[in-house]
Amino acid sequence: MDLSPHIQKFRKRFAELESLLSDPGVFNNPQSAQELSREYARLKDLVAASTVYSNTLAQLEENRELLKTELADSELAQMAKDEIARLEMNATKLAQQIQFGLVPPDPTDSRNTIVEIRAGAGGSESALFSADLYRMYCRYAETRGWKIETLDSSPSDLGGFKEIIFQINGTDVFKRLKYESGVHRVQRVPATEAQGRIHTSTCTVAVLPEAQEVDVEIKPDDIEVSVCRASGKGGQGVNTTDSAVQIQHKPSGLTVRIADERSQIKNRAKAMTVLRSRLLDLKIAEENAKYAAHRKEQVGTGDRSEKIRTYNFPQNRVTDHRIEVTLYNLSVFIDGSLDELIEPLITHDMEEKLAALQT
Repeated sequence: MDLSPHIQKFRKRFAELESLLSDPGVFNNPQSAQELSREYARLKDLVAASTVYSNTLAQLEENRELLKTELADSELAQMAKDEIARLEMNATKLAQQIQFGLVPPDPTDSRNTIVEIRAGAGGSESALFSADLYRMYCRYAETRGWKIETLDSSPSDLGGFKEIIFQINGTDVFKRLKYESGVHRVQRVPATEAQGRIHTSTCTVAVLPEAQEVDVEIKPDDIEVSVCRASGKGGQGVNTTDSAVQIQHKPSGLTVRIADERSQIKNRAKAMTVLRSRLLDLKIAEENAKYAAHRKEQVGTGDRSEKIRTYNFPQNRVTDHRIEVTLYNLSVFIDGSLDELIEPLITHDMEEKLAALQT
């Protein structure tokens, strides 16, 4: 694939953005300025990669010419061969990065993200696994400098969660976590199992980009808001005031209940945030479904009823079924080291999208 025309296109647009962002008037529209700045940062990396790529190709040609003039068994010829192998590997990686730049960026990739984990099949063991997944994402967020805010939770009797909803704020949160949406299966011996038998349980993870008001219009007449007294643990204030808020969106049938805060106003604001994100997720899913009618749907946009990953504790194994990758370091992975699977998922997704652009 000849990348020269694309490299020139990147450089031309990068120069245009430099000129635009040097005008103070651009920042009178904060949203537009933010989008331009994000595009500028993306193209800056691509232009830098393309410069290195061009230099690498030039060095490759020099070493290939050198190899033609040297005896095959000479020391200089061997050095040239080693250098060619290294440069070819680097050129392949850089070419892939530039090709991926052809794929239009997902506008939701930079959004803050709402994650919903729900216990599925397996009863109390499933609820305990929900807590394990929540801890796993918290640890991963810590490694990337992201901040987590709990929106709502429903604890189980043994210390797990029947459901927990939380928001993660930071750079490229949705870009990296969107592939976590789906059914997660665990195979292990539960703490309550006296016979030492391995049980299989599941949890469902939903990863939603935080919606902005311009993304989804919610009319006042379309929602029904009710308040009630929070239940469960909560201390002196939560269980003695009508602070829990439930919002039903009549057109979609979606219902959101938040009782994490003692303030009814704060719970309502959080509930509206979750509702907007769920509605945006439905909107994206509808668009993906239309697109999938023409070709195979992308990784990360598949049906959430399908199992995406298995965590096998007896074998210290974690398998992602979408890309058929297995790691034998489950203890490290579930402690927050998710990049070993997230990076291949991102690469696979980009390869699929790039292939679709070329058909």
